[in-house]
Amino acid sequence: MNDKAIILKKPELRRYLVPVNTAATQQLFTDCLILGSGVAGLRAAIEAASGGCEVVLLCKKTLQDSNTWNAQGGIASVLGSDDSFASHIEDTLTTGCGINDRDTVEQVVKDGPGLVKELLKWGAEFDKQKDGSISITFEGGHSHARVAHALGDNTGKAIAEALINKVKSLDKITLIENCYVTDLITSDDGDCLGVISQNQKGMMEIIWAKTTILATGGAGRLYRETTNPEGATGDGLAIAVRAGAILRDMEFMQFHPTTLYIAGASRALITETLRGEGAILRDVNNYAFMAEYHPDAELASRDIVSRAILSQMLKTNATHVFLDIRHFKKDYFAKRFPLISELVESFDIDISKDLIPVRPSAHYMIGGVKTDNQARTNIANLFACGEVASTGLHGANRLGSNSLLEGLVFGRIAGQAAAQQCGKDGVSLKKFRYDIPQSDRSRLDTADVLNSLRSLMWRNVGITRLAKPLVESQEIISFWQRYVLDKVFDSPQGWECQNMLTVCLMMAKAAEARTESRGVHFRNDFPQTDDKKFKTHIEFA
Repeated sequence: MNDKAIILKKPELRRYLVPVNTAATQQLFTDCLILGSGVAGLRAAIEAASGGCEVVLLCKKTLQDSNTWNAQGGIASVLGSDDSFASHIEDTLTTGCGINDRDTVEQVVKDGPGLVKELLKWGAEFDKQKDGSISITFEGGHSHARVAHALGDNTGKAIAEALINKVKSLDKITLIENCYVTDLITSDDGDCLGVISQNQKGMMEIIWAKTTILATGGAGRLYRETTNPEGATGDGLAIAVRAGAILRDMEFMQFHPTTLYIAGASRALITETLRGEGAILRDVNNYAFMAEYHPDAELASRDIVSRAILSQMLKTNATHVFLDIRHFKKDYFAKRFPLISELVESFDIDISKDLIPVRPSAHYMIGGVKTDNQARTNIANLFACGEVASTGLHGANRLGSNSLLEGLVFGRIAGQAAAQQCGKDGVSLKKFRYDIPQSDRSRLDTADVLNSLRSLMWRNVGITRLAKPLVESQEIISFWQRYVLDKVFDSPQGWECQNMLTVCLMMAKAAEARTESRGVHFRNDFPQTDDKKFKTHIEFA
């Protein structure tokens, strides 16, 4: 890989979304402040507290509102006797299309088995085989069965519950739910000093911290079609870039090939483990089409399957394709995939005779805040882990079930690094004010902007891309920004709109700049991979 990144200019943004007056704002103090309650944030909190830190963990909504809680398929780790670290590393590198960081891949893969077994010790209800060992299965892109699952297809919830119970058992951790962070607070030198946030009573408060860990999760809600919960609006990415953090790989959004498609219903994930265990994709004419697109057919990587489905939908003039699991034993399906079984039954789909309608949706943000192998960002005292971070693990395409693994590994690393940092001198606090002049421009309706923005991203910055729509997207988003980013809002809907506009513009710019196809980024006008020019990262710096 070419170590020299392609640099794009960071957007010019107002430093804070709200006026700040430290003298007139309620203030809290802690050693380590963690933003986010998914696998990465929870694991970081446990590690930081174990290292002696007083920890405050903030949740945008509740502890259960995370992508982790909603994760179905499983967590990838070398647990089988016929598997090896070398094989998992190679699968991850192959899927990542040449721009993974090999050292990071090796670190995450090798740390995996121990951390999965630690979860088992903390009460995670992994499904077991008859001999008592953890049950593992196949997923697309994996050369061996190595995906551990829990409660059938409710792995994320089982992992989150185990971590939440562990967190609640530690006196040094304070949990604060329904708290919206508007911005990181930084010193004149650019060091992170904590955050300004709105608590559940609607009051603004400043939380000063020796170290801050971003674990705010993903950004699927930037798209009209997504598997992500409502809170996944990319706030952490926007917060970080306003504070001066380097963002990387913003063109790489992974689309999950199979989400339940029922007109009028919200999209629900249909785990790819179904395909790993024999489900067949068919178009509206009942044709099993995947072998036409890749020799691995249903077990090809997610980007290939997503594009194949999109192509087949266009060929057949259809809004969806189907998953065929009619050959599954109904009792086995209900036991192995209880969540999906209950879901399809709620729509009167009988899997013994009916097909399941599916189509792709935005799923996982591969790009994020650039970190090193100690989860450090370019901002002093600020760490990042989980989906908000760009660690180098995934490259241009994430191997299925590597995300929970990454959250565990880098959550622990971030918590450990933050605890070590907390042992040094504390941050130096000083009073300051930040005022925002009143805007004389017209006010747009943020709900209308958000609906239009998400549709625009789905059409123009989606599974396949072209230069002209990417340029048009930037022009339209920039227009909305002029009438939204200059305003001062007093509630999360307004702040989310500002954050989403900020992140979407960077994604469109990066997608335009990468004039090749690599991993999840596919340009119809540049369908080939250009290693000479683009075997590297694109950074906003």
